[in-house]
Amino acid sequence: MRARRSNPGLSTNSLDCFPGVSTESLRPRREFANSKDDSKDAISWLDTGGVWSTKTHVKAHLAEGQMRQSVSWLVVVSRQLYTVLMSHNIPQTPLGKYARQYLEYLEIERGRSLNTIENYERYLTRFLVASGASVPSDITDEMMRTFRLWLNRQSAGVHEGRAETLKKKTQNYYLIALRSFLKYLRKRGVESYAPEKIELAKVAERTIDLLKPVDLRRLLDAPSGESIKELRDKAILELFFSTGLRLSELCALQRDIDLTRDEISVRGKGEKVRVVFISDDAKKAITAYLKKRTDMDDALFVSETKRTREDGSTRLTPRSIERMVKFYATKAGIMDKVTPHILRHSFATDLLQNGADIRSVQMMLGHANISTTQIYTHITDNQLRDVHKKFHNK
Repeated sequence: MRARRSNPGLSTNSLDCFPGVSTESLRPRREFANSKDDSKDAISWLDTGGVWSTKTHVKAHLAEGQMRQSVSWLVVVSRQLYTVLMSHNIPQTPLGKYARQYLEYLEIERGRSLNTIENYERYLTRFLVASGASVPSDITDEMMRTFRLWLNRQSAGVHEGRAETLKKKTQNYYLIALRSFLKYLRKRGVESYAPEKIELAKVAERTIDLLKPVDLRRLLDAPSGESIKELRDKAILELFFSTGLRLSELCALQRDIDLTRDEISVRGKGEKVRVVFISDDAKKAITAYLKKRTDMDDALFVSETKRTREDGSTRLTPRSIERMVKFYATKAGIMDKVTPHILRHSFATDLLQNGADIRSVQMMLGHANISTTQIYTHITDNQLRDVHKKFHNK
C-alpha cells in the first residue's frame, strides 16, 4: 500500500519503527461499512488502537449509500486519530516525556498549526524509536551518525519502476525537527546533544514549474459558461493569478470582502497578515459569481453540492480546488502540470518580468525570508538576457 502523500518518508516498509502499527492494521474493516452508527464505531475502533491510513481511504471503503453522511465524522476521526497516535507512538521514556512537552510548547506557546505539530510528532517518534534513546544524555555523535545513515536508506516507494529512498529534502525535515527539539531542551536547562552539531544535508537547487503565457491565458478562459459553478471557478482562477495567494489562504477568504477597493488583507503562514491586490478581471469575475449566489454562507467560495463541513459551512476544501484547477487545465489542452501553487509561481514571475523589485514581490507573496523569493530571479533575469544579446557572438 502506498504511503499517504502528507506523510513524507513513511511507507509500510518502515512500519517497524511504529510499535503496534502493522500493514494489517492499516486495512479498513469490512463490518465498518455496514455500521448503523459510523461516528460511534469510528471512535470506538480508534480507541482500541486501530489506524486508518487516510481520510480518503476511509471514504473509499464505506458503502456508497453512506458516503454522503460520512463527512462530519471523518473530521472527528482525523482529530481522534491524531490524539491516539500522539499518545501511543511516542515511547514512554524520560526523553519521550520531554518530546510530548515540546509538542505542547509548539501548540500553546508558539502557536503552531495542528499539521506542523503532527509532522514534528512523527519525525521525533521515528527518531526516538529507531535510535532507542531513552534519556537526553543518550544522544551522541555515533547515535546521530547511525540514525542519519538509517534515514538515508529508508524506502520511499517505487517511482517509474525504480525503488527510491528518502530524498535529502525529506531527511532534512527530520533533522530540523530534531534540532528544534534539542534547542528546546537546552532552553529548559536539560543537558543533551548540541543542536548546532546537526548539519542539514545538501539538496539540489529548487526548480519551478511555470505556465507559458499562452497556456495561462487558455486556463483563465477555460470556465466560459454562465452557470454558478463556472462563474465560481472563473473567479477562483482569476483571483489566484491576480493575488498569488496560497491555496489555504484562498480557501479561508470570507464573503464580505470589499470589492470597491483594489486590495484585501489575508492571514497567511504563521498568522501573519499581508495585503494583496485584486485585478479588474478578478473583481469582475467575483462580482458576477456573488450576484448569482443565493445562499447565506460566510465563505467566499462554496461547494455547489452543498456538502457541509463540521462547522456547518459549505466552504470549498483545498482538495476540491486542486481538482478543479486540474480539470480546467485538461479542458484547455494544457499538457504540463498545473496546480494552484504553479499559478502562484506565474504571479511572481509575471511581476518580476515586468520590472517589479524583488522586495515588493516578497511582501506580496508573504515570504518570511527573501531567499525564498530569489528562486524566481534565476528565471526572470532580464538584465542578463540583455547582456547576452548585446555581447555574445558579435
